[in-house]
Amino acid sequence: MYNLDDLRTLMRCLRHPEYGCPWDLKQSYQTIAPHTLEECYELIDAIESGDTDQIRQELGDVLFQVVFYSQLAEESGDFSFAQVTDEIVRKLLRRHPHVFPEGELDKPANGRKVDEAEIKHRWEAIKSEERAAKAQTGVLDDIPAALPALKRAQKLQKRAATVGFDWSSLDGVFEKLDEERAELAEAIASGDSEAQAEEMGDLIFVVVNLARHLGVDAETALRAANRKFETRFQQMEQSSDKPLGELSPATLESLWEGAKKALKQTR
Repeated sequence: MYNLDDLRTLMRCLRHPEYGCPWDLKQSYQTIAPHTLEECYELIDAIESGDTDQIRQELGDVLFQVVFYSQLAEESGDFSFAQVTDEIVRKLLRRHPHVFPEGELDKPANGRKVDEAEIKHRWEAIKSEERAAKAQTGVLDDIPAALPALKRAQKLQKRAATVGFDWSSLDGVFEKLDEERAELAEAIASGDSEAQAEEMGDLIFVVVNLARHLGVDAETALRAANRKFETRFQQMEQSSDKPLGELSPATLESLWEGAKKALKQTR
C-alpha cells in the first residue's frame, strides 16, 4: 500500500524539469487555487451524501493539493512540507492546552475533564494572542475575504460577539429582522435598484445572525435547502406528463405539493 512519502515522490516526478508532466510543470499557487476550492466542495458533497468510498477518494484529492503547494514552495525555497507539518502540530498543541497541558505531544493530559465553555473561552484567548503576534490588532483582521459569503458573515458575527457586540437574546434578532424587512420593502417601493440590493444584503446578514443564535450553520442549512428544493423539483418533472414550462401556475403548485407528500412517504 502506498503512503504519504510515495505521494510526495510522485509529486516530485510530476514536477521534474526533464520528464515531468507539462501541465503540472506550468502550475503556480495562483493557478492551483481554483482547483483546491473545487476539491474542497467535492469533499463536502461526498460527506453530505454519506458515501464513505467517495469521501476517501475526495480526501486524497485534497491531500494532493497540500502536497502540490508544498512542492512548489520547496522548489522556490520558501518552505518545506516538513515545516508545514511542524507548524500545524505546534499550533494544535498550543490551541489544546486541555489535552496537552505541557504543550508537548508525548505528554497528554491525565484524564482531567474540562468544561466546554472553559475550552471555548480559552480557544478565543489563544486566537487573540496569535493575532497579536501577527500584528493583527483588529478583532476581524484574520477572517479570509475569500470565504463563501454566508460562512464569512457568520464568522464576522461570531468574532464580533467575542467582544460583546451581539444581541442578548433571539428577541433582538427578530426585531432587527423585521426592521430590515421593512427597509427592503421601502427600497422596493422606491424603485431604487441599488438600495434594493443593499437592503437585501442586510436582510440576509440578519438571517445569518439568526442562524448563529440558533446554533445552526447558515452555509450548511442553505445547502440542505438547495438539495431539498432540487429533489422536489425533479419529482415534479417526473410526475408530469408535460414539460413544466407548459403548465399553469395552479398545476405547478399542485405538482409541488404532490412532490412534497411523495418524498415524505419515501423517507
